[in-house]
Amino acid sequence: MGNKEQDHLKAFLDKKVLQYNTKSFIAPDPISIPHRFTKKQDIEISGLFAAIFSWGNRTTIINKSLELMSLMDNEPYDFISNHGEEDLRAFLKFKHRTFNTTDLLYFITFLKNHYSQYNSLESAFSPFRKKINHISMEERLISFYNYFFSFPDAPLRTTKHISTPDKRSACKRLNMYLRWMVRKDKNGVDFGIWKNIPVSELICPLDVHVARVARHFKLLDRKSTDWQAALELTDNLRKFDLVDPVKYDFALFGLGVIEKF
Repeated sequence: MGNKEQDHLKAFLDKKVLQYNTKSFIAPDPISIPHRFTKKQDIEISGLFAAIFSWGNRTTIINKSLELMSLMDNEPYDFISNHGEEDLRAFLKFKHRTFNTTDLLYFITFLKNHYSQYNSLESAFSPFRKKINHISMEERLISFYNYFFSFPDAPLRTTKHISTPDKRSACKRLNMYLRWMVRKDKNGVDFGIWKNIPVSELICPLDVHVARVARHFKLLDRKSTDWQAALELTDNLRKFDLVDPVKYDFALFGLGVIEKF
């Protein structure tokens, strides 16, 4: 891609970022779920579930997330921290696609254990739960996966709901969740409540829609939609903005999912 062509593409994508990175983006998107809350831990917990549920129809994702929040009395942090065994009965019929009761109960177990020791889920994405800035996102995601499934009796079936670069996954849903928690700008879509992960290190969430648009614009050559493809796309987006490359997720997602580009 020549400099002139690259400049033209950057200008086009910058325009699309401005179009979609607005508060009007929130309501029809799963990010609307954590936007219902103000407490940091409520945002983290509701956001994690909304992100993990994010495959398929966005309306269904939002409705199932709302259903789960309702089961937690719309106070997810209080519920996670203080529930008893009897309180879990209401969750026994919950299901979202392949995410079932077994998965949900383990998520709740993990979150209760984590929050009993730490005041934020951000530490779950750092090796040894320490504030470490200079490690790769690949290391963070691998560390999170290993930590998430380190508790006794972790169900094997639940591992399919938490991706890891170790299995060559693009980790779309976790990268999207990290974008929500880490990015912050004046537009108010992303939260920016996590301060120990550099925005510049975020990886662009990559699914078939974003990949299709990225390949069209020659931002992605790799045929597989996997971890290496997510790295390749993000590296190319850094040529447009070294500090905040994943802001272009708004443009690529908007073109692919909303405009059916």
